[in-house]
Amino acid sequence: MAARHLLAIDQGTTSSRAILFDASLAPVASAQREFPQHFPASGWVEHEPEDIWDTVLETAREALAKAGLGARDIAGIGITNQRETTLIWDRQTGRAIHRAIVWQDRRTAEACAQLVAAGHEELVASRTGLRIDPYFSGTKIAWLLDNVPGARRRAEAGELAFGTVDSFLLWRLTGGAVHATDATNAARTMLFDIGRGVWDKDLLALLDIPEAILPEVRDCAAHFGDTAPELFGGPIAVRGIAGDQQAATIGQACFDPGMVKSTYGTGCFALLNTGDTPVRSRNRLLGTIAYQLGGKRSYALEGSIFIAGAAVQWLRDGLGIIEKASDTGPLAEAADPAQDVYLVPAFVGLGAPHWDANARGALFGLTRGTGPREFARATLESVCYQTLDLIEAMHADWPEAGQGGRSVLRVDGGMVASDWTMQRLADILDLPVDRPTVLETTALGAAYLAGLDAGLLPEPDRFADLWRLERRFLPAMAASQRTRKVAGWRDAVRRTLSDA
Repeated sequence: MAARHLLAIDQGTTSSRAILFDASLAPVASAQREFPQHFPASGWVEHEPEDIWDTVLETAREALAKAGLGARDIAGIGITNQRETTLIWDRQTGRAIHRAIVWQDRRTAEACAQLVAAGHEELVASRTGLRIDPYFSGTKIAWLLDNVPGARRRAEAGELAFGTVDSFLLWRLTGGAVHATDATNAARTMLFDIGRGVWDKDLLALLDIPEAILPEVRDCAAHFGDTAPELFGGPIAVRGIAGDQQAATIGQACFDPGMVKSTYGTGCFALLNTGDTPVRSRNRLLGTIAYQLGGKRSYALEGSIFIAGAAVQWLRDGLGIIEKASDTGPLAEAADPAQDVYLVPAFVGLGAPHWDANARGALFGLTRGTGPREFARATLESVCYQTLDLIEAMHADWPEAGQGGRSVLRVDGGMVASDWTMQRLADILDLPVDRPTVLETTALGAAYLAGLDAGLLPEPDRFADLWRLERRFLPAMAASQRTRKVAGWRDAVRRTLSDA
């Protein structure tokens, strides 16, 4: 009997998940494991590579067991991953030489400032579409090579391999047989020319990174290799890879230029499909690869918010004013409408469109009457305001976004389960917000890529017809109220910026 199921591995910042889909992309079984976060110094964030691997393997096996399926039933594996997080490992043993440096990590802020001061911003932006920032993998690689004893010598000798999380997992899954990545993850390293689709020798020289450690770059849907038979009782083909935000863009079927999606997880990431030509941002957004299929690259403008769901975690774990994330909506709804409280959640700096690594979080508008309800509302609203900043910058960069796709925002991720938050998002944006029936669109996108390569699923234009709306949230806030609230947000951000 032919294999008719797809296994999506969704390796995120705080947990790893595996979801099994059938040939119609209906989820049939899933498993999830959280793993520890490590903060060895202020602004540093690390993951233990073996925690990443162990939780991926455990969840994949658990999902298969729940569904009563084996390797022979799986047509392909799709991998999606937290982007920019950086690992270097020994090619002989497969063991990492250091903990993974997470995308949120700011340890290379000084090195980035030096690169900017030396006048390298234009080179980086013109080749990669990115800004010089600790967020991306390039300066993280350089830090590892400079700070792990013997690493640079071993890298130059070809003994070490670099990868983002997808590459590390692919290496482990294939028993060290394949060192590769896809174009979307390569595009987030600050080392990849997104126009030519190649590793850039000038950028490698700038950061003193030997080309020998880099993975091969492939399409998002491709036969990357087969898993070692002992992992799942038989080999399974790995057929798809995409960074998490690009996978969500695919899962949301945003294949037409002008379509935009926003994912609300630990951070918030909005991507606007700009078609087959990269758009150079004039408003401090990022140009990136949306996906690469059949050797053809499609591009996007991206806005990155570092703190979204993480702010809700702060309410729970830092302040102790909620027991679970779902408590925030009812609290926010009960907040005093006469209090204008603003949270600027710059806990690890501000992302797009401000890119202020030195900004830190702040609360404004507190009174003696401010309590947990107002804190909850300010936290949820901060995500809505930050999304507004991104959408407005996108439309300024690419006026074509005002045609068709601009009229709706497709959303996904854990936070979108909150009706209150989605309604407030529609109110602040003054745009309809569409929530799909399948909220796990990141895993869905990974599964689609695997199914596309396996021949189980149709080409993108036909796949788009399968997207289903669960609920549309329409703006309902008075224009005067919206104007007042947005003005208050902009004043709060201005006061928070490090040069204020």
